[in-house]
Amino acid sequence: MPAVSTAVANPADAGWRHARRANSLSEVHGSIAVPEAGASFWRKFRAYWGPGLLVAVGYMDPGNWATDLAGGARYGYTLLSVVLVSSLFAMFLQHLAAKLGIATGRDLAQACRDHYSRPVSLGLWAMCEIAIAACDLAEVIGSAIALNLLFGLPLAWGVVLTTLDVLVVLFFQHKGFRLIESLVGGLILLIFFCFLYEIIASRPDWRALAGGLLPRPEVVMNPGMLYVAIGILGATVMPHNLYLHSSIVQTRAFGQDETAKRTAIKFSTIDSTVALFLAFFVNAAILVTAAAAFHGKGHDSVADIADAHKLLTPVLGAGAASVLFAVALLASGQNSTLTGTLAGQIVMEGFLDLKLKPWVRRLITRLIAVVPALVVTILYGERGTGQLLVLSQVILSLQLSFAVVPLVLFTGDKLKMGVFANRPGVQVAAWAVSAIIIVLNVYLLWQTAVG
Repeated sequence: MPAVSTAVANPADAGWRHARRANSLSEVHGSIAVPEAGASFWRKFRAYWGPGLLVAVGYMDPGNWATDLAGGARYGYTLLSVVLVSSLFAMFLQHLAAKLGIATGRDLAQACRDHYSRPVSLGLWAMCEIAIAACDLAEVIGSAIALNLLFGLPLAWGVVLTTLDVLVVLFFQHKGFRLIESLVGGLILLIFFCFLYEIIASRPDWRALAGGLLPRPEVVMNPGMLYVAIGILGATVMPHNLYLHSSIVQTRAFGQDETAKRTAIKFSTIDSTVALFLAFFVNAAILVTAAAAFHGKGHDSVADIADAHKLLTPVLGAGAASVLFAVALLASGQNSTLTGTLAGQIVMEGFLDLKLKPWVRRLITRLIAVVPALVVTILYGERGTGQLLVLSQVILSLQLSFAVVPLVLFTGDKLKMGVFANRPGVQVAAWAVSAIIIVLNVYLLWQTAVG
């Protein structure tokens, strides 16, 4: 496609090589009204509330469960501090993603397509598609395991059944973006209350729990603990969420002047921070439940979702513990399919300027995940799916730096962001957070390969 003239008339396009070709998620772009400047805080908050819930889904998907279970079962409450720090990192990066989308009117994929050469842009797109497929793989396996635990459905049939959610996603996409946000919010509340029950039933040591929120030197000094800690951190920040958030914040019909954009950034940040606190609670609850139920009780080696499900009820003596654990897992897997669909659409349209029919796009992504999951479940059963779940997180770790670095680069560029560019202190913090995440993920990958 021929390049558009660099002489752009729109001030928002200053600092970019080409004028914007299309709005991100054009079918829902600016579709949700926001109140005028004089409205109350709560009216504005309600208007902007929603995108953060879709983002939070990626931080509580089935791929995170194994690391949280392992951390709690092996080391008790000690690694709660790692869950907290990784959640704070996620809140910070999601704020940058929202700011990019609101200030520039471009999602992260569109920004990469404009900034980088065609070969580099295509390479980033390919890696992002692999990451989304890996995330989808975790959702497929998580949903299949949940169906097996709840209804005894063979894993292979559960994997096949997950392809039907294509129809569910398409139905809700045609009913409006607010309905998707409401559905996701409802499932998050279901997960939240399931784990609230788990925590109450597990009767944790509240003093030890509070102490676990404070970082300890032994997390770094103990090699085994460090490995699990890095796994928790590496599995928390999801690369596709940065692309997703930079797009869906633009579903709000905010004004294009500086004041309106500042208001949008402020409330979008509040939205995502509150939602990610819910995600922190879920991840912390998984670790706390594992710590209270398994640590020091002869089950320190529990790291498998199915094993945790089998042991929860007899260990805790709570009849609903295992059932609610599986219900939360199923809700988590299904929630992630919705956001995975949107992320896939955003990435393909942003990098390639290519639009496919939603059912075609969703089916392609789902089949890429279903085929390897189906082969592994048939050949190796439950043990194989657990290893495949770990592999999906390794792939996501590989992709993460290729999403974080452009995001920090763009949001710190005054030509691209104008008055919304990161201040020096924020930019230093952004690069520091990025460096920590990248170094720890490289270490995790190396340890995984050695192991």
